[in-house]
Amino acid sequence: MPVRLGSAASLAKTPFMPDLFLADWLGTPVWFWAAFLGIVIVLTAFDLGFLHKEDRELGIGESLKLSGFYISVALLFGVWVWFERGEQSGMEYFTGFFIEKALSIDNVFVISLIFTYFAIPAKYQYRALLWGILAVIVLRGLMIAGGAALLAEAYWVLYLFAAFLIFTGIKMFFAGDQPMDVGNNPVVRWISRHMRVTPELHGQKFLVKVRDEKTGRMVRAATPLLLALVVINLADLVFAVDSVPAIFAITTDTFIVYTSNIFAILGLRALYFALAAMVHRFHYLKYALAAVLVFIGSKIFVADFLLGGEKFPAWVSLGVTAALIAAGVLYSLWKTRGDEEEDWPSESDGLAPVDER
Repeated sequence: MPVRLGSAASLAKTPFMPDLFLADWLGTPVWFWAAFLGIVIVLTAFDLGFLHKEDRELGIGESLKLSGFYISVALLFGVWVWFERGEQSGMEYFTGFFIEKALSIDNVFVISLIFTYFAIPAKYQYRALLWGILAVIVLRGLMIAGGAALLAEAYWVLYLFAAFLIFTGIKMFFAGDQPMDVGNNPVVRWISRHMRVTPELHGQKFLVKVRDEKTGRMVRAATPLLLALVVINLADLVFAVDSVPAIFAITTDTFIVYTSNIFAILGLRALYFALAAMVHRFHYLKYALAAVLVFIGSKIFVADFLLGGEKFPAWVSLGVTAALIAAGVLYSLWKTRGDEEEDWPSESDGLAPVDER
């Protein structure tokens, strides 16, 4: 749906809005992109420079409050999109946001597993997650740009996305729980073979200088925190293979796809510390997510082949997605009531050995 001309026209009359900002980029005025990037930069700078100047453990209560703030910002941004670009775009944004937020719960489990494997204390995890989020912003942007370029050249690629989502949803529904084997991760093994890795942490540092036992000279070495950061970003790329096609199946508007993804991920960093302590409570959510993926993929075929190309109603997509996710969360919480919380790794925990063969 095109941007409402009233807002752009009124902005064009103001002396502080150059023509460059009113020009379209990927189908959206540049000032929309500038506003979004400005919010992301301000939130990140405020988070890193003010809230967490010093490394410390983030409590569950603070995690929930901070997450609530991020979710509020994301929802307000969605309201702004709804007001400026219309009901269709607003519903598509919220649908994409809810899908990515729900899919990220599985990501929390993997991140927790990675931090536990490398024995990263909770007080160092937040900053590592922040740098991971910054990398994700760039990597997701590249993936989304690639997907948008493919769809612009060949619409039939959307059918491949839809078929992949259906296949992934069915596979997720019947697949058992298979924990990630961090130690045998090819990247971890490659870094361990080609770069010095210290057996212990060095605070929040990713790279340090250590003395070479043979030459006596100071050489650069990676810390376990860097390995954890690399593996976390690789895990996100794997999850993006599901989430990016899912949002493209909702809308091909690059602005909506990117902003809904990034706002969901930004809030994940804050929510992580609360979710990681109770991620086992969301065990049955994966079945709801599987149903969401199948529904999102199927509606592409329904709209094009049964509805004669008429666009699937956005309110139906939003309603079904929200209902399935809510049902999965509530059923999981009810089914796992009384389960014990899991403990964080502490500084005294030993680092799991990395196979350097």
